[in-house]
This record gives sequence, C-alpha cells and structure tokens, in this order.
Amino acid sequence: METTAGLTFRDATDADVDTLVELVESAYRGDDSRAGWTTEADILEGQRTDPEGVLAVIKSPESRLLTVERDGQVVACCQLEHRGTYAYFGMFAVSPTLQGGGLGKVIIAEAERIARETWGVTEMHMTVISVREDLIAWYERRGYRRTGRMTPFPYGDERFGLPQRDDLQFELLVKPLV
Repeated sequence: METTAGLTFRDATDADVDTLVELVESAYRGDDSRAGWTTEADILEGQRTDPEGVLAVIKSPESRLLTVERDGQVVACCQLEHRGTYAYFGMFAVSPTLQGGGLGKVIIAEAERIARETWGVTEMHMTVISVREDLIAWYERRGYRRTGRMTPFPYGDERFGLPQRDDLQFELLVKPLV
C-alpha cells in the first residue's frame, strides 16, 4: 500500500469487486457518468464491465487492479497488466464527481511508476475508442502517442456495451517509460 498526494494505492481484493464495478459503470455509462467528462453514454449503452470481468483481473497473476482511496473511500481504479517489455493500462475510472480536478494525472503517473518499478517495463500501452478525441487528447498531454494501429470493437458482445454507432474501433496509444 502506497500513499501519494493524500491518496492510498492498493491492490484490489475480492471484497472490492462490487464497489469497483459500480465505480467503472458510473464513470462511463448512464446518466451518472454525465457528471464527469469521460462518459461514453452517447456512443455506448449497457454495461462497461461486470463482476466476473473485474474478478478475473484481480485473480490474474500478470495483472494488478490498483484501487485508489481518499479518506477511506474508493475514488478511482486502474488495471496494470504485465505483457513482457510493456505494461497494459486499462479499466481506468475516476469517480465522475471528482473528474477534472487533476486526480487522473496523479493516478496515471503513479500507475506508470509502479509498472516501471515492479516489472521493469519500458512502455505503457492502452487502447482507446478512436472517436473519443477529447480522451485521446488528454492522454497525449500525458505523453502517450497515437499509433494508428486499430483493432475492431467487439460488436455483438454485450459484455462490452451496446454500441450506438457503427464506426467504433480501438486505437493503440503508447508511452515510453524510460
């Protein structure tokens, strides 16, 4: 467990699953997500994740699901997965009512430090829905670069949501961690 800027970072446990599903859903889906700027409510309906998906990340020997607390309350989370020379960053969620205040910057910097120091990785990778220009720009300001490498959105798999448009795909973003 580590403390940075009044935040406590720890690995999620089985007991955190319901809280983390609720956090991720509130940051991306439905009316609650509109309180923040990371909402996907206009492009995707349905779920963003589920208890099985969160538990799988917690149980995976190559992953860590960082849980971020402030004053004993879970305010954010992110997944780090070790993939050889790089780490994958995903499932990043900040409570919608706390977005826009610099919390995300602190969390992503700490996640990068942890990945670098824990696994000795030299890059962080992530995928972002390519039409999320505002979110991609935010990551670019953190040092991530667009690669132009796209992977298809899993249309028809409701575990990832119900698309509201037919042009969704994921773009790989990469940041050197050296």
